[in-house]
Amino acid sequence: MDHGPAVVLDEDQASERKARLGVWMFILYSIVYAGFVAIGVINYELMGKIVLGNQNLAIVYGIFLILFAIFLGLIYNWRCTKLENKLNKEVQS
Repeated sequence: MDHGPAVVLDEDQASERKARLGVWMFILYSIVYAGFVAIGVINYELMGKIVLGNQNLAIVYGIFLILFAIFLGLIYNWRCTKLENKLNKEVQS
């Protein structure tokens, strides 16, 4: 009962640009994460400082890292969809 593929997958004309975007976003996230690790290693007392309401820097920075990763994922998805629609449409025309 093989019905075959649901869609025909052709060559993705945007794959190179999507990969480049992904690498840049990975580098950006790595730099922000390295800042978190550096503070924890170099000046760990700073992580205990209250910065927002009753929360210390470690909690605020950690939650920021999670939200930043989600934000980057959403931006990546939006940008890649836009690139795919543009570049793959040009080939079909």
